[in-house]
Amino acid sequence: MKIGELARRTGLAASRIRFYEKSGLLSTVERRENGYRQYGPEALWMLEIIASAQSAGFSLDEIRSLLPDSKATWQHDALLESLQRKVAEIELLQQRLAQNKARLLVAIDTMKNRPEDMACADRPQWVLDQLRAAGADGAQRD
Repeated sequence: MKIGELARRTGLAASRIRFYEKSGLLSTVERRENGYRQYGPEALWMLEIIASAQSAGFSLDEIRSLLPDSKATWQHDALLESLQRKVAEIELLQQRLAQNKARLLVAIDTMKNRPEDMACADRPQWVLDQLRAAGADGAQRD
């Protein structure tokens, strides 16, 4: 199939497909006499794997190292290890995001429920004190 059809079927721009090919992520395809690229059916699933891996947070270098070698052999153990490592990274990121969210919610609550008679110049320090206290409470619970 030509690159236009491949782009339509994958939802990727033709320029993105050419970039993947130039980057070594998509094996070089044969060209017809008129210079048009001719892609086989394996290009569809390979592009889906590449796009899915990018969506999951893999860098292009990581993807390149995990794709099958020139003999179309997948490195099962390396692929499995990489997937497990990515899951661990995502879990760590989720933990950090939950902590950040909790701190922001404390800040919002503190700002909404501040003492009305507090001078404006004293409010930032009061909010910071509340955040520190909430952080100390959270550290004691962990």
